[in-house]
Amino acid sequence: MLIDPQTSRVLHVDLNSGKATVINFDDRARHLGGSGLAAALYQAYGNPEAPCDDPEEPLIFAIGPLTGLFPVMTKTVCGFRSPHTGQWAESHAGGRLGLSLRFAGYDALMITGRAPGLSALLVGSREIDIRDVHYLKGRGVFGTGRELRRLGRGASGHRATLRIGPAGENGVTYACINVDSFRHFGRLGSGAVMGGKNLKGIVVQGDGSYPLPGDPKTLAKLYKDIFTEVTETTMMKKYHDLGTPENLEPLNAMRALPWRNLQATSDPGIRTVTGEYIAENFLLRKSACAGCPVGCIHIANLRRQFGDDHEYLYKQVSYDYELIYAQGTMLGLSDPQEILPILDETESCGLDSMTTGVALAWATEALEKGVISEAETLVPLRFGEKAGYLEAVRHITNGSNEFWRALARGTMAAARQYGGEDFACVLGGQEMAGYATGEAYYVSHALGFRHSHLDSGGYSYDQSDKAKDPDKTVDFLVKDEHGRVLLNCMVGCMFARKVYSAPRMQEALRTAGFKSAADNLEAAGTAAQRLRWKLKFATGFVPEEQPIPKRFLEVVNWKGRTDAAYLEALRAAYTRALRRMAEDGNTSEG
Repeated sequence: MLIDPQTSRVLHVDLNSGKATVINFDDRARHLGGSGLAAALYQAYGNPEAPCDDPEEPLIFAIGPLTGLFPVMTKTVCGFRSPHTGQWAESHAGGRLGLSLRFAGYDALMITGRAPGLSALLVGSREIDIRDVHYLKGRGVFGTGRELRRLGRGASGHRATLRIGPAGENGVTYACINVDSFRHFGRLGSGAVMGGKNLKGIVVQGDGSYPLPGDPKTLAKLYKDIFTEVTETTMMKKYHDLGTPENLEPLNAMRALPWRNLQATSDPGIRTVTGEYIAENFLLRKSACAGCPVGCIHIANLRRQFGDDHEYLYKQVSYDYELIYAQGTMLGLSDPQEILPILDETESCGLDSMTTGVALAWATEALEKGVISEAETLVPLRFGEKAGYLEAVRHITNGSNEFWRALARGTMAAARQYGGEDFACVLGGQEMAGYATGEAYYVSHALGFRHSHLDSGGYSYDQSDKAKDPDKTVDFLVKDEHGRVLLNCMVGCMFARKVYSAPRMQEALRTAGFKSAADNLEAAGTAAQRLRWKLKFATGFVPEEQPIPKRFLEVVNWKGRTDAAYLEALRAAYTRALRRMAEDGNTSEG
């Protein structure tokens, strides 16, 4: 099937009726793909006035024009109304999904409605089917994945399996969607959206084909040039070698690594949890998303004894910096043999590891301070002790009592009910990422679009910011976000942002036959950036109402204590910039 340079081919599945229709969505030069396409589809088919949990609100998976054509164009954007914040949100994942959608012949999959019973959706180039999978109710992510793979047909390399665990079925607002075992639509609750649609899993069969667009020789040459940059230069070497866990030791050294619910920003016990130590003692293998030659997915070998007669179970557990921070240092744990089982249990339940770790860190400090008691937690929670946390993950998933049901709605929801808001490490309604670098990061995370450190470079700006000029900082944040939005419209891996500059993306688009999109790239990126903000505001975002808890004002890192005056000035300046973008947020630009 030809890739149309003018329109995006969108498969719309209505779970109410079980019917699927193909929409030829205009105009690709305006929305590009990925982030821009998901936002444009929500603008056309969503309803910001509807409740967040309305099954008619669309769940959208969108790829970009360069997916399947160039190296590291491996991601898929999931667009949805977040049950965690109520607002329009994105989450990004790799795996095989992007390539599978391309070979199935779709630029996006849009799902609305609610199936009458627990179901799995099978999508291919020639067949769409909805299967009854009531027997998977309550099953964990791993077992569900095995069953879904049996439903799919064809070569596994062109098949993607998406599924939720019991957390998504139970409506935990930070339940995630697992993609092909080691990738995730991790943050902001996409798993709960799937659960609300009675959708246990999705199998995308890339069982079609498409001719290479443009001139094959020119495309092959550019592909080779980019491949060489990716594999033979230092631009992405870090991600294959130690991966993002390489960040642990430097951040600890500069006093920017959160420990024990951000009560500290460094700890002498870092050695056994560094990227180097884990790689030397636990690394089993590395894996890669389909279409990526880097292999940044690091998988540890976890040996667990299950019997008295030296009987062991071997598990493969994916790890990266954010997971080790959230369920390691944030909980006062520095032994991989204690961290990896918690990650594995969190994975099986279908929870976002980052949010879960931060929520448990708050609960631990709240228990220490007497804000709550073991009558609420049901298990002892102590920094540096694994046992209670394993059980706590299950309590969140199952909503074992009122306290755990509150924490299943998020850290701040529980803090508002029980107390302890001052030390809730939540920014913008979402639990923090692992960078205690300073004011630019705190503000960009509190007011950011998807509250991800990868959505803006505030964490890196902190490391060079000496002037503390709010207007200059905001100018950086807005421009930096624009470049990232462009890559998220393609949809490339953010680790490749140094490889794919705007001119390089234009060259790739022209080579692949997307001349109009290439000519309009900058304007379309600006339009997508503004539309995202327009939708976020339309679905309830009020920047002035986003608190920055007291704990962040108490942080002391290599620069000293947080500058409260600069923080407030920066927040005010960024708020003004966001409102300007939202007011101009329409797709007519460009």
